[in-house]
Amino acid sequence: MKLYQVRKGQFVYFNNELHKVYSVKPIYKQSVHLIKLKDLSQHLTNASKVERYIPKHLDSFIFNHKAYTLHKEKQAEEGDFILITNPSPDYMDHYSLNEIEIVSSVESKGVITTRANGVKHIEYLLMVPGRDPNSNPIDYLDKSMVDNDWMSNDSDQPAEGEMPTIGDVYKKRDGGSSIEAMVVAINDKKIFLGNNIELSLNKLNEGWEYQYSLLED
Repeated sequence: MKLYQVRKGQFVYFNNELHKVYSVKPIYKQSVHLIKLKDLSQHLTNASKVERYIPKHLDSFIFNHKAYTLHKEKQAEEGDFILITNPSPDYMDHYSLNEIEIVSSVESKGVITTRANGVKHIEYLLMVPGRDPNSNPIDYLDKSMVDNDWMSNDSDQPAEGEMPTIGDVYKKRDGGSSIEAMVVAINDKKIFLGNNIELSLNKLNEGWEYQYSLLED
């Protein structure tokens, strides 16, 4: 299903691989900002070049170099990843479609995430580590275009992904605090954010979430 109205949070295929829409800026030629789920690398394109996919129970895919299977019949435990597929946040919560969050604690009606969001059990699919034998791999739109052993190789040799660019703004994922910082310098494989934060690309991908770029034109 080709998209011409792309929205933040949608799962889409771009260049045959699974991505998530992180922002849409219609005034730009390449208006759709994507994050490849496999390695969290960033990509720019336009709406005519992506195809939407709606994640469902028993879908499996690589997220940040590790395989996960989506389950609707299992409840999350502390430390688990969840994919919020049916968002209905209260006024004090801040999450949207297909947010991936980490569970901090579990309550009778839902979970509290490390971002201090209260998510009801009916709003998410649990991301269970590994590929369920009965799962539907969704990493690629056309599996015939990739090697037959891609499922076994994908999570073994993670690539670092693409470096960010100066002006990119990131938000810290874990913890209750809300910290945003801009990429101010890059030296070889070291990334420097504002507030004297220095980290590697792997650490940036693991602990920070891309928001937008101040220097896009």
